[in-house]
Amino acid sequence: MKEVLKMEKAEIVEHLIKKAGYSRRQFAEMIGIPPTTLNSMLNRGLGKASIDNVLKVCKGLGITVEELEEMASRGLNEDEINGFVKESSSPYITGEMELPIYGNIAAGALSTVDPVTKENVEYIKLPKIMLGKYSNRKDLFALKVNGESMNKVIPNGSYVVCKPIQNDELKEDDVVIFSHDNEYSMKRFRRDEENRLLIFSPESTDRKYHDIVIPYDTMNDLKIYAKIVWYAVIL
Repeated sequence: MKEVLKMEKAEIVEHLIKKAGYSRRQFAEMIGIPPTTLNSMLNRGLGKASIDNVLKVCKGLGITVEELEEMASRGLNEDEINGFVKESSSPYITGEMELPIYGNIAAGALSTVDPVTKENVEYIKLPKIMLGKYSNRKDLFALKVNGESMNKVIPNGSYVVCKPIQNDELKEDDVVIFSHDNEYSMKRFRRDEENRLLIFSPESTDRKYHDIVIPYDTMNDLKIYAKIVWYAVIL
């Protein structure tokens, strides 16, 4: 029986970074955080780090925060760690993905969207490592965010990478692209089962933005197009 290694989350992250073939500095630059920030996270523990930076680290390794928590709580043997890194990280070490940019999405009130044709579509190239477990999907696309209603999480001008989903694939706290009555927006999703409501909430420093609330009995007018799996601000 192989020995189970019990490690803190920061130790697991450092182990996975090394197994993927990166130094601390290389990995920090790859995921877009200062090397000093990553050093602090690994030396002092992830519990003192911002959730945004923890999410970036996990995305770079192709894991979720929940998967990292599970690895720390139950422990892993060496074969599991090696296998995990081989499965999750090796596709990202080299190569890029070219994603179509299907125009702008409103991070504000519901609004109409200008159509994008095959003739005027643009593309954005991203390192595969940035997309984690989504790096081999063929259906991803990008949008440019226009508006301030999600600026605590996704600033105006960001590019977001989207994974198509259906209404029945919605999960609590997903940030989604949706339309209602043929108008489009991007918001955080939650469900109010007691009152039979679907709620799409802004996360903004501007208080003028409010929840978009859709009763269950008007869901026929609702269409969920995609969930956000990655974003970046290009300066």
